[in-house]
Amino acid sequence: ARLDDLRIKRDDRPVPATSRRLWVILILLLVGAGLAVWYGTRPKPVEVRTTSVRAITGNPGERTVLNASGYVTARREATVSSKATGKVMEILIEEGDTVKADDILARIDDTNVQANLRLAHAQLDAAIAAIAETSVRLKEAEQDLARQQALLTRSVAAQADFDHATAAAGALRARLAQQQAGVTVAERTVAIWQQQLDDTIIRAPFAGIVTSKNAQPGEMISPMSSGGFTRTGICTIVDMDSREIEIDVNESYINRVTAGQEVVATLDAYPDWKIPCKVIAIIPTADRQKSTVRVRVGFDQLDPRILPQMAVKVGFRDAGAASAAPATRLVLVPKGAVQSVDGRDVVYVITGGRAERRAVTVAGTQSDESTVSAGLAAGERIVVDAPAALTDGAAVKENPL
Repeated sequence: ARLDDLRIKRDDRPVPATSRRLWVILILLLVGAGLAVWYGTRPKPVEVRTTSVRAITGNPGERTVLNASGYVTARREATVSSKATGKVMEILIEEGDTVKADDILARIDDTNVQANLRLAHAQLDAAIAAIAETSVRLKEAEQDLARQQALLTRSVAAQADFDHATAAAGALRARLAQQQAGVTVAERTVAIWQQQLDDTIIRAPFAGIVTSKNAQPGEMISPMSSGGFTRTGICTIVDMDSREIEIDVNESYINRVTAGQEVVATLDAYPDWKIPCKVIAIIPTADRQKSTVRVRVGFDQLDPRILPQMAVKVGFRDAGAASAAPATRLVLVPKGAVQSVDGRDVVYVITGGRAERRAVTVAGTQSDESTVSAGLAAGERIVVDAPAALTDGAAVKENPL
């Protein structure tokens, strides 16, 4: 038994270290090749544009009968100028300033007007002084006439002397009347030049906000355009309380619009903000070039975010007979997110990095948005304009809008 223990067994000899390294390298190469094949053949994520679902509160009894677009306008807006041509000496306003009616906006050069006003005052003073002198002479002539009449009664004075005194008194009365009229003319002249002096001060015609400043000190300004470098206005003032929406409605659909009709407006600058409005008036004439009718829409409540010349989309509402219907939760999605598959409306929803095709119920479409009443929840991420390669369950790479 001991001799067997000392016998060398050839099958149990150790494997050389070089062989083990070769096997390890071979296994690693096979694993790497398998990974490379898998990486090259695996499906790549589909790049898609995505956006979030927005919630709105709708009433089933209300529906949009017409969609249109327009601009915010100010019913009361004026480019303020001067009544006279002159050089701007001072401007007291800047863009964004709030002004009240009759506030001073600017002053133009009044040197010549001041000189003419002083001349007019001097002429008035001279006319008044001339009246004083004539009044004294007339009083003297009337006294002389009274003496001549008394002497003529006693046959002491000649008739010619009496006639001469009568003529002198009459001439002075006529001169006094003429000079009094001259005083009136001089007063009117003073008033004219005083008005022209007042016109060199440019005032706000109404309360509002300055939206543009059109001139600078040293420039010439004129109430009429005369070419060259002469300005025709100092600034533009907008009465912000007169803001409204102006819309050109195609005459084929004007029968869907009525005075007092409820309107929901959406500013392009604030797409999530629904602004309640009402139709103020339908202008009773059409534009033959554009085949449109102008409609004025007023805001139920003004807001500082609403600025003149902003673009706005409006939906004219028809409450119908179901005004008592309970409110329901609706969501808004881009029109391009809804696709028709086998006669059903579907939307691709992003879940865990993959696209999930989901059936939805579309309640209506307005301009570039669709209203969905079932199948989606607010805040979910959806695909917009899904590419043809996108399938249910496909991996996606999002490019948020």
